[in-house]
Amino acid sequence: MTRRCSGIVLPALLALLAAATPARSQDAATLKKEMIGQWELSTTERGKTCVVTLKADSSPQGFKLELEPGCGAALPFTRDITAWSIKGLDIVRLQDAAGQPVIDFTEVESGIFEGLRQGEGIYILQNLAAARSLAKSMDQMIGDWSMVRGKGVVICGLTLTNTEADQDNFEVFLKPRCDPAVAAFAPTKWRLDRGQMILMSARGDIWQFEADDNAQWRRVPDSADPLIMLRQ
Repeated sequence: MTRRCSGIVLPALLALLAAATPARSQDAATLKKEMIGQWELSTTERGKTCVVTLKADSSPQGFKLELEPGCGAALPFTRDITAWSIKGLDIVRLQDAAGQPVIDFTEVESGIFEGLRQGEGIYILQNLAAARSLAKSMDQMIGDWSMVRGKGVVICGLTLTNTEADQDNFEVFLKPRCDPAVAAFAPTKWRLDRGQMILMSARGDIWQFEADDNAQWRRVPDSADPLIMLRQ
């Protein structure tokens, strides 16, 4: 059995590995091609943003890029960024003049990349057009909302604001005479996160809502008596 593995299976395995190598190179090449263009680099809640233009032109340590003039003031670490590159198969690196990483990004969903800077937190890199569309969606969320049960009974009113509660979230205020369950939850913060509306209490409890086909937000996981948020 051992001789059979070394005589037949091993050459076949080596052939498969050799055949796989060009495909891996193509993955990195495809990622590079997809990254060319304008991107928004931001904190997770988009309170601080910077437009980065990634180019295909070579530089001594990678590929050229441009940062908009306000980047250094908004995100001080960007002052060290002079080039970008693809590392491995799926890492988008923004690097300094010596080729060292300033921040590495990996794709977490289509067109959205996350990178961590130790001691600072997570930053987001996403297509500029998509980011501006998200900003428009965010603006549309600001204002008064009603929480209703599935049969249309209003159980609470609340106001979503664009006032920062912390690095990632914004303040929300409940109106008087809310249903006891909502009053006990007592959300104080909210944010949009990958297509969901997130409400959070001061204790760290979380309620998640997803938009449905009727331009309303339904709490998930769903139930027989759903909780829905409607814009007033």
